[in-house]
Amino acid sequence: MNTDKLTRESLLALSKAIIFSMPEKSFTTSEKANKYMLRGDKTFTDDAGKCFTCGFSKSVLTPDDVKFRKYFIAGYDSNNPAHSVLDDMFARAVYIDDNTGRGGVVMCSVDAVGISRKDINLIRKLVIESEKIPSLKSINICATHSHSAIDTQGLWGEKIFKCGRDEDFMNRLRKRTADAIIKAYENRTYGRMFYSVKKSEDLQFDCRTPDTYDPNITKIRFESFDGSKNIHMINFASHAELMGSSTKKVSADFPAYMIKEIESKNENCDAVFFNGAIGGMISAKEIKKVYRETIDCEAYAKEFGKNLGEIVNSLKDETELAPIINVKSAPVSIEASNYVLILARLLCVLNNDISRVRKDGTASIYSEVGYLELGKQEIGMFLIPGELFPELYNGEFLSEKESANGRKAEYNILCEQGEAKHKFVVGLCNDELGYIIPDNDFFLNSKMPYINKGKDKFDRDHYEETNSTGPNTARTLLDATLKIIKSIR
Repeated sequence: MNTDKLTRESLLALSKAIIFSMPEKSFTTSEKANKYMLRGDKTFTDDAGKCFTCGFSKSVLTPDDVKFRKYFIAGYDSNNPAHSVLDDMFARAVYIDDNTGRGGVVMCSVDAVGISRKDINLIRKLVIESEKIPSLKSINICATHSHSAIDTQGLWGEKIFKCGRDEDFMNRLRKRTADAIIKAYENRTYGRMFYSVKKSEDLQFDCRTPDTYDPNITKIRFESFDGSKNIHMINFASHAELMGSSTKKVSADFPAYMIKEIESKNENCDAVFFNGAIGGMISAKEIKKVYRETIDCEAYAKEFGKNLGEIVNSLKDETELAPIINVKSAPVSIEASNYVLILARLLCVLNNDISRVRKDGTASIYSEVGYLELGKQEIGMFLIPGELFPELYNGEFLSEKESANGRKAEYNILCEQGEAKHKFVVGLCNDELGYIIPDNDFFLNSKMPYINKGKDKFDRDHYEETNSTGPNTARTLLDATLKIIKSIR
């Protein structure tokens, strides 16, 4: 047996032994994990209501004592405590109802690197048990993926296996996010909804082959009949990592400055950002300079956000949406091949709901997928719990010869699912499973898998695999999404 194989098998055996030895309370039943997931519509309808009802609210999440209490910045290296605040972290919530009597939908965005489904379910619990929103059929909470926000997952603490989450901060985040959702319902008004789309030019960069990404900037705009509300919901795919790895300032990164630009140029306007398919390291055009910190990263984050906001403001060719909102979600169980993440969970660094698979000594993570339509099959949103590689949406995979594993990628790609005219991914939605990678290019370090990054025969780095749940995640999520779409009509 070669040394690499021995090391690999020893690590796997150790992880299985730890999983077997953990008490039952370390694991969760599917009933408990899925208790607060609202499943939406059993079937979709094309029957419209009289008009849309929409409301918006936001809550500041940033603690007041950043200068005096240790909060870790998430997204780069561990043990990076924040020293000050550049701009606030927010929870921004939108409530939407089509007035067909089938119930309302919440789409909420939180300025954070990622939020576990367990935390999202705790937020849902607060909202549902408040009984302040009747006939609510779906609550969806997404992270913007800011790499300069306070750690909400636990991976960026003082030491690698010491949790970086501050529980007082997390309690505040959950409570204030739930409050924003409830207030969005209370702020609802009647009105019309429109969408517009524009391809970005020279804004994005793909750090990993194949060079592919969704270039679209999508704006969904609600306009109230009484002129009191104008809500912009923006979807765009890019890592929010422009503040640079050495920053000590809490920030929502470029989305904060995109929103500032939109709101400053539109009367009575509120804006919210939902990230897209950012796996494969989809980032901003000058990201390599940000990594090397050869530019003023703070200035670049502000400039990038402002430029993006200007493009959003320039979108004038709008299509009105019929007052119809359909949504359906389904639970999934993700095979967690990444034993490092499971060990982190068992050591209480992470807090995902997991189950033990006794027959082989491994563990699975409870998560979910969803699909949402607006209008008469006009808009289709794939609600994906992590950082999806864009080729799993658009089918632009590496070929058999180009891929690390010498295989074709064979998937039910998202862009071919559903009949909506304009489709896109809402990433980091209702969970953060890390990178979701096609199996034909999923390549691990031969000696220290999931610990050190691999380097394939083409001398390409495979960093993203160390921050993924495993090679089967993509297929599980896409097949579950297809199953939803096959069931809705």
